[in-house]
Amino acid sequence: MLQVCLNGARGRGECSHLPVTAAELAVAAREAVGAGAVDIHLHPKGGDARDTLEATAVAAAVSAVRAAVPGVAVGVTTGAWAVPDPHVRAAQVRSWTVLPDHASVNWHEDGAAEVARALLDRGIGVEAGIYSGTPAAERFLAWSGSRRVLRVLAEVTETGAQEALHAAVGLLEALRPVAAPILLHGEDAAAWPVLRLAAARRLHTRIGLEDVLDLPDGESAADNASLVRAAHGIIHGTP
Repeated sequence: MLQVCLNGARGRGECSHLPVTAAELAVAAREAVGAGAVDIHLHPKGGDARDTLEATAVAAAVSAVRAAVPGVAVGVTTGAWAVPDPHVRAAQVRSWTVLPDHASVNWHEDGAAEVARALLDRGIGVEAGIYSGTPAAERFLAWSGSRRVLRVLAEVTETGAQEALHAAVGLLEALRPVAAPILLHGEDAAAWPVLRLAAARRLHTRIGLEDVLDLPDGESAADNASLVRAAHGIIHGTP
């Protein structure tokens, strides 16, 4: 499974063509699905272009993308950088009027289990984000609800290629007890080496402007679709 991560916590200062508004996310999603993505992860943005979990912004982003790519699962973030207080994050999840198909929960963040329970109570799939270099894997495996998640996101935070590959192997070893499917991905300079490792191991993976701004040859990516097209070629062994 190839997921596209459309924007992340980045801003236009990092990437002038980053999709931010609901309409921009819808266009980006349609193009990425046309290029080979089969699942979508996005960060709803508020009027200040920063990540938000506020119900109106979530509804606008999810509704617009669903209309653009009917039948494709759409997920959002619940990252603590958007709302530091986990009780408030859980309360905002309970306030959502349009429900995404899934949402990521980072297990190194305080209150992850509470936010995950709020999602599960509403019938929203949980993507458990397990960052390398953190105690997230141990915390997640100790959680009584670990077998209820949709998938685990094995997120390699090291950005040097060799260091990231080493960390990825260690992270996958730590996640061996996990019953759920694993989506392995990296970021920045390590995004493509880690994606190749995921493909070699037949794991789910993702690509998009959240994770990397350049194509495998180092050229700047024009959009999410170009990244997905390159990833699709790597996964399926086509030029």
